[in-house]
Amino acid sequence: MAPYLGLNHPGKLGVGSPVVTTAPAALLAESVLVTADPDRDLAERFQAGERVAFDQLVRRHQKGMWRLVRRYVKREADASDVTQQAFVRAYKGLAAFRGAATVRSWLYRIAINCALSWLRDHRREEPSELEDDALADGRAAAPLQLIGSEDSKRLREAIKELPPKQKLVLELRVFDDLSFKEVAELAECSENTAKVNFHYAVKKLRDILVGGSDA
Repeated sequence: MAPYLGLNHPGKLGVGSPVVTTAPAALLAESVLVTADPDRDLAERFQAGERVAFDQLVRRHQKGMWRLVRRYVKREADASDVTQQAFVRAYKGLAAFRGAATVRSWLYRIAINCALSWLRDHRREEPSELEDDALADGRAAAPLQLIGSEDSKRLREAIKELPPKQKLVLELRVFDDLSFKEVAELAECSENTAKVNFHYAVKKLRDILVGGSDA
């Protein structure tokens, strides 16, 4: 199969569908209703030979995947390259996709693997910090409200102190707006374990920030 050469570079984020966020209350729910995979139809159309369906998947997920890659890859241009590599890999592999996970979590797992591979090849690079705009917009509303509207710098530093699994679960749940089912698929754990890690991550953030304010 020929490499994917469809849409413009995923790093060019001025165009495309806006990122839809949920209300903070939904982020804190103990259980989440998992609906049918909204991308499954596009995957099946692609598998049936409708190659333009992949362009729609790119438009739908390019911003989220780029933002996810940016947590691992420091420079924006490099993150754009890694995101493009992830889409190329997804294009080549989508024919074999069988729906064991949602299409989005499948794409995100490819993006994470590409980012980690890039880091192995560029060992001097360090994972990037969360961007100020990501902390300021609705995607970060829940933890900010939980800790009493702490400034973004303190929040970034507090998130760095979380254990790796808790950090991953929190970021996927809050900043990428994934369901706990999708978080569990990406974190390679059960859905209940993902919920437990999220609970302890939020609790630890409270403890870090409240303790820091008392110092």
